Amino acid sequence: MTDGAQEALILDAWRANARAWECAVREGSIESRKLVTDRAIIDAVLARSPRTAIDVGCGEGWLARALAEKDVQVLGTDAVPALVEAARAKGGGDFRVMSYEAIASGALDQRADAVICNFSLLGGASVDALLAAVPRLLELGGALIVQTLHPAMAGEPYADGWREGSWVGCGEGFGQAAPWYFRTLGTWVAAFERAGLDLVQLVEPLHPDTGRPASAIFVAVARHAPPQSPN
Repeated sequence: MTDGAQEALILDAWRANARAWECAVREGSIESRKLVTDRAIIDAVLARSPRTAIDVGCGEGWLARALAEKDVQVLGTDAVPALVEAARAKGGGDFRVMSYEAIASGALDQRADAVICNFSLLGGASVDALLAAVPRLLELGGALIVQTLHPAMAGEPYADGWREGSWVGCGEGFGQAAPWYFRTLGTWVAAFERAGLDLVQLVEPLHPDTGRPASAIFVAVARHAPPQSPN
């Protein structure tokens, strides 16, 4: 199957499972999120002391609401209309339906102190294109913060490529899972470098029961300062 076909399947699966995902987040059905990863991404973002943030792949908006409680102004984007509708209903930010392709092409004319991708970078070429757009979305001194499945915990083979997805551990009501593109740690770093981003921090939150990494959090900054808007 081509890369483009796999990318399309990601969106198809998330559109079909949007309501089930909203329910899973609302009810706290995902153990790793409750125990580790939700707090980890909040802490990683707040460590940068942002005033503004763009949450790319915001889902139903839980992270925007958590950051809003800490006085961070959040713009959330997602390609799934049902999830954006759910986010708008709960408030806590400005939420827009917008694909990664649209952001990559310059449709998002906004900058923030933090651009956040929390378990939302699932594709191949679409992710590379999105990362290339990040420097122009960052304010001076801003950072990209990405949380993803730790590559060491993703099973064999340890090589870039498409993998079958799974909703195991997410609760009831899910259908076909979305595929996702696996990247090694080295490939992640190379992707940031190609996008004009320098990795400044790697955080590996540990699961309290297993003692193994529950995720990897990358913090990267633009290699060159973004051009300033004229007064």
